[in-house]
This record gives sequence, structure tokens and C-alpha cells, in this order.
Amino acid sequence: MMKKITITGATGFVGTNLKNYLKTSYEINAMSVRYLPETQFKIKGDAIIHLAGKAHDIKKVSQPSEYYEANFELTKQIFEAFLISKLTVFIFMSTVKAVADEVKGILTENSNPNPKTHYGIAKHQAEEYILSQQLPEGKRVYILRPCMIHGPGNKGNLNLLYRLVAKGLPWPLGAFENQRSFLSIENLCFVIKEMLENISIPSGVYQVADDMSLSTNKLIELLGNSLDKKSSIWAIPVYWIRGGAKFGDIFHLPFNSERLQKLTEDYAVSNEKIVKAIGKNLPVSSEEGLMKTFESFKKM
Repeated sequence: MMKKITITGATGFVGTNLKNYLKTSYEINAMSVRYLPETQFKIKGDAIIHLAGKAHDIKKVSQPSEYYEANFELTKQIFEAFLISKLTVFIFMSTVKAVADEVKGILTENSNPNPKTHYGIAKHQAEEYILSQQLPEGKRVYILRPCMIHGPGNKGNLNLLYRLVAKGLPWPLGAFENQRSFLSIENLCFVIKEMLENISIPSGVYQVADDMSLSTNKLIELLGNSLDKKSSIWAIPVYWIRGGAKFGDIFHLPFNSERLQKLTEDYAVSNEKIVKAIGKNLPVSSEEGLMKTFESFKKM
């Protein structure tokens, strides 16, 4: 019976929620790690969940080397420690960005990886290294590729949309009908716990996403429902919006072509493989998970 779980990156958003989710079933050891050349880690217990790393820097002030050290070299050191330890399970938190920055159709585990950012490339290198190693008998290794994670306490793009709707401001990009996948932190924690306990789940790479993708227009509608407000969606012609974004490019304004791309892009992710491997439905639906997140914003 597995009893002791080591978690790196335990103070982050995912780590904090995961500790709370697992603490009634396991003894949790929060392991502080950072990359230093020639470091050899010693890990005790039954399993390690490696969350620590450098997140994508939207402000673009980080040096490329920071991503490769934190997301590839550090992961390599920790995985090497796992291979020679008595631990039986290694779970690595990668990202869908290790595969693609833009998605046409639906992203699956069979999609050919073609990351464009240093963040995605470094995560992909870590994946490749893990998959290239001979796995000793009795050990299981899981590489998780989550899409956009959300949940209570999360501060990100969803929080920005929430504030827009809360102020009664209209959503001006209603003419864009994109589809995006999201991941409730509750569903992610459920998947990880299943991997710890279900030895029949094969080692490998698994995308993690909620059951349905949603348009940004649908998000605005759900936000309005959570606030008991009628959301206002304006379908301003696309060519006007694109023209405004190009104006922002020229004059270095906050609303520019890159920001427009992030707000309106498609990024649908399949969770079929992980749901089939677990043999259970995820506990929280896409809309239910988002409503829980939106409710938490009222307390922030």
C-alpha cells in the first residue's frame, strides 16, 4: 500500500491544491528543489510528483537558459534519482505546449510535437529524456500534459474576464467563435490520485482536460450567470478588430495582434486516452468546474 508521496513545487497553485487533495490518504513530503550542475537527489517514499519548473513568462523577461535548466535539466536529475530509488511511481507535469502552440482541430497524444517557445521546447526535451530511459521492472512513469488549469485561488486570464463582466463591460470579440479546452484543478487532482493507486494504468504520456471545450463567448455567458448579470457580447466585425490590433502593434498598445490571438485562438484538447485508461468519468464537468472557479473570484 502506497503511503508516502513526495511533491516538488508543492507551494504553487497546483501543488497547494494537490497537497490538500491527497493529505487525507497519504503522508506528503514537500521537496524543495532547484537546478545546480552535478546535483544528485535522494528521494524516499513510494512516489514522486514532479511539479517544480519554470512557467511560461508572458512578460518575456526570462532568459532561455532558465527554461532549460528548470524544466529539462532539473527534471533529468530528479528522474535519474527516481530510477535508482525504491519509489514505484514518477509523475511529471509537462504541458500541452510541449506539443503545439496553435491547434487546428483537436490535439491528441498522437500529434507530432512541434513546440515553438523555450518553455514548450524544454518541457518536450524532458519528456523525450524520460521516454528514452529503460524503466526498471515494477516502476510506473506518467507524463501529464494539462491544458489551461483553473480553480479557486487561480489568478489568470479567467480572472481578467471575470473583472470585465463584473464591471458590466461588454465583450467586444463576439464575432470570433473559438473553442478552448480547460482543466479543473479538481479533475487534475483526481487523475493524479488514480495514477498513484491504479497499477493497471499503463506508463506513458497523457493529456489532461475537462470533458468539453468551450468558446470564449460561452465563458462570458457563464461568468454572467455566476454574477447574476446579463452578459453583453458585441459581435464587432472581425476586420475592424484585426485593424485595431494592428494599430496596437504599431503604437505598442496593450491590445495588439498577439493579445488578440491569445483571446480568440482555438485550442481543443482530447482527454479520451486518460479517461479510457482510468476507466472512470472525471468528477467535474467543464461548466461545473468553471462555475466553481468563478464563485471563488467573489472572495478574492
